[in-house]
Amino acid sequence: MEKVILAFEGEKTAERIRDILEGAGVAACLTCHSAAEVKRLVNKQHINTVVCGYKLRDETAESMAEDLPVTCSVLILAVQNMLDLMSGDNIFKLAAPAARNDLISSVQMLLQTARRLESIARPQRSTEETELIREAKAALMEHRGMTEEQAHRFLQKKSMDSGAKLPQTARMVLDGLWQD
Repeated sequence: MEKVILAFEGEKTAERIRDILEGAGVAACLTCHSAAEVKRLVNKQHINTVVCGYKLRDETAESMAEDLPVTCSVLILAVQNMLDLMSGDNIFKLAAPAARNDLISSVQMLLQTARRLESIARPQRSTEETELIREAKAALMEHRGMTEEQAHRFLQKKSMDSGAKLPQTARMVLDGLWQD
């Protein structure tokens, strides 16, 4: 299940929203009370969706959203006149009090958007690079008796140890640079 950060000054609000989202099977929720906590969790656990109130203990939601990665969406729940004062590329607004279904739909939409952004942002390998990696795995399987999974792990480990990208490591294996 995907994770969502709930950031509210009041514990009761966070509990109600957690009960709604987790009860509907939308996401597992982590609760924060300050923008600093949110920023730490977003960076540490790579969470892409934050649901929060207008203001946290240490700063406004709008200010916090500016410091989050562009792939992180912030859904702000607040009264309409407060929402009218806020703007930002990664800010989405839902007027409070919000209907249960509106909250669930909004969070589902943000999670879906985050998945799409992540897949677009993730670098894709060219056909040549993919074929090079496949050939290196095949060579490791044939000459060292590895399974495909073992060969892939071998390439990943050598890549991490050397600081080279996986296709470069595959080329080195095929060129016989790693005979250990």
